[in-house]
Parts: sequence; C-alpha cells; structure tokens
Amino acid sequence: MDAIRVRGSQKPLVGRVQVSGAKNAALPILCATLLSDGASKLRNVPKLRDIDTTAALLRFMGRDVTVSAPEVNVAAGSDVRPEAPYELVKQMRASVMVLGPLLARFGRAKVSLPGGCAIGARPIDQHLKALEAMGATIRLDRGYVIAEGPNGGGRLRGAEVVFDLPTVTGTENIMMAAALAKGKSVLVNSAREPEVEELGRILNKMGAQVSGAGTDVIEIVGAEPGALAPFDHAVIPDRIEAGTYMIAAAMHEGSDVVLEGAEWDDLEALVMKMRMAGVQVTSEGRDIRVRRTGDIKPVNVTTAPHPGFPTDMQAQFMVLMCIAKGESVVTETIFENRFMHVPELQRMGASVALRGNTAVVQGVPRLYGASVMATDLRASASLVVAGLVAEDETEVRRVYHLDRGYEHLETKLQALGADVARVKGAEG
Repeated sequence: MDAIRVRGSQKPLVGRVQVSGAKNAALPILCATLLSDGASKLRNVPKLRDIDTTAALLRFMGRDVTVSAPEVNVAAGSDVRPEAPYELVKQMRASVMVLGPLLARFGRAKVSLPGGCAIGARPIDQHLKALEAMGATIRLDRGYVIAEGPNGGGRLRGAEVVFDLPTVTGTENIMMAAALAKGKSVLVNSAREPEVEELGRILNKMGAQVSGAGTDVIEIVGAEPGALAPFDHAVIPDRIEAGTYMIAAAMHEGSDVVLEGAEWDDLEALVMKMRMAGVQVTSEGRDIRVRRTGDIKPVNVTTAPHPGFPTDMQAQFMVLMCIAKGESVVTETIFENRFMHVPELQRMGASVALRGNTAVVQGVPRLYGASVMATDLRASASLVVAGLVAEDETEVRRVYHLDRGYEHLETKLQALGADVARVKGAEG
C-alpha cells in the first residue's frame, strides 16, 4: 500500500500548476452516456481511480470504454445489462448515478446500495423518492435497489420533485432520468454546484431541454426514446483540486503560485475566506494567483451547499487555521463524520478541540512531522498540506483515498518546490 512522504520546510512554493479536469463533473457525465447509443468522447478527464472504476462499471453493463487520459471514449456495445454489482459500487458512492439513466433508458435497473468514503451517512432516499414520483416501482432486496418503470418497465413520466435538502448526486441522477421521461420535470431545491450545471450542458448537447441547471429550480423536458445523441465535451476544471493547491501555497510565507485554468467563479467562497486570512488571491485571465506575504489571520468558516463554503475544502482550510495567529471556529453542516482528520492533525501538534459539529482551532507556532493515517479523500490532501510546513518528516498512509481525487499530487507539488514523494508498498 502506497504512502506519501513529505519533508516539511519553510521554503515557499513558487511556480505554476495546471488544474486537472473535475472528477465530480466527469463521473455523472460518464453515467449519462447510458442515455444514448453511438460514440461519446469526454476530454480533459483526470487520470484517477474513480474514473477507472466508472469505466469498469460501464464495461460490465456492456459499453465499450477506452480510457486514455485525458480522454475517455464510450461506445455502445452489443448488449446492455442494466445492473451495477456490489463489487464495483462499493468502491465509489457515485456509482449510484447509473440508476437514473438505466431506469429511464431501459425501464429497469438493479443497482447495489453505494459505498465510498466513510465521512458519514449519505442515504439515497431522495433519489428513490424522486424516481417513485416519476412512476417507478422500487424495492430493496439484499442490499440492491430493484427498480422498474411504470407498468412493469414502461417510460418514466415527468413530475415535480421537491428535494428535502440539496443533494448533488440526487439532483444529477434525477436530471438524467428526466432527460428521457415523458413530458416536463421540475426539480425544486436542487443542488447548485458547478458540476450540476455542467451535466445540464451535456444533456442539452444530447438533445434534452434543460434550463435552470446551477440554480435551485431545474426544468427538464425529456426527449423521445432513442432521440438523445452522443457527445464530445471537455470537462470543467476541478475547483476542489484548485482550492487544495491554493491552501498549499498559503501555508508558506513568500509563496507565489499560479493555478492555470482555475475557474474563479467556482471558488469565490474560498477566495473570500483566504483573503480574510491575509492571503493575496487574484484573478489573472483564466488563471488564479496566490501569494502570501505575512502572518495568517484566524477566520471562522461554516460549510454549506454551493455557493457556500464547500465541505470538500473544510479539512484543507482547517490546516491553514492550525498555523493562524489566534483562534478560529470551523463548523461542518454537510456531513456528520467529517472531522476524522482532526486526531491525525493533533498527532502533528495541532490544537483542535471538537464540540459536536464544530472544531475550535487554536493556531500553533509550528507543526511536527508524524506518521498519520488518511481516512478519506479530502482528509488525505489536508495531511499532505500539513506536512509541507511540519518540522521533519511526515508519512501519510493509505493514500489510495488520495488517488481517488487528485491526479499526480506529489508531482505537481514537486514542481512548486515541495519535498514530496510517493513511497511504494508502505505498511498500513
């Protein structure tokens, strides 16, 4: 099992880093290829484990998939098996997004209940409730969702769906289902993330009529059966990867890092908080420049659905607050179990006290290298970032989590001057 070894220093990070395509946009788009026949091409795709898992899932269902990063090509195979087995779905929660397109296209689906990062309960009840509103019959059987269209496998019907809370994968799943449903669907209290907006662009390219993607009310007029076309599309930049490198640059006084291809509008909540912390963040054309010239100031942050502060940046921002001059409060409102990085940061000398869904962070003069364990994708990144300024050496174990969401993290940090390396076959 690989590990990441980081030798910390006060040497600033300097240089340019190219932001990869957004994994969380690419995954639902790959699922959307189930809605049509023909050959679709997705460009600017990051080379990640989750992409390979999705490709394997599509192949299981009968699609011809070629992954050659930064491109993925998907073509219809001879047969379609509308089933997603536990062996694949358990590796990645986003696999559940095949449920909507399978049910809309083929009138039936058998999809395992999802797995993925252990950052809290993430039920799919909102997905199932919405599909039932569209006429589907759904039952749970031995860990699988068994779904059929109306009258034993017929076409889904457009419906008004009101989500109890904004759900990204739920919104995306139902958007894909509605793209082939009869009539008009209205999704109320939808997730507004940029990745949802990107899926709307894809469905419009394919021939559905989607309006409002990126707002809390999305309207979709479904296409007739067989009418959706394949597509050729380049994925938007990964805002969370960009944000992680922004935090990494802010850890060192004197750093000057340019993120190539970062999307400013998708990062405004993070930019505002970083500026409050005393970090200089500026837009330069299609790039974002991050400079630090003084101490880090304490800043309180509360995670919220987009356009609020993203939960996927909470762990990384907490690391920045660990070296701030004073006390800050980090409140997590999205996932109830997303402070698993805190005990590992404490092993590195961080002063963090947990009070329910709130972490009180007292900045310390320095962090110390230690052997730490990654517990989920973003926690992995936060521990690597902490290691950049920790005295001596930090070993981050179980970085298979990291490989789910960051393309060549150690290589990109090396290019900025960091002493970071991958250790093959490390214990734990």
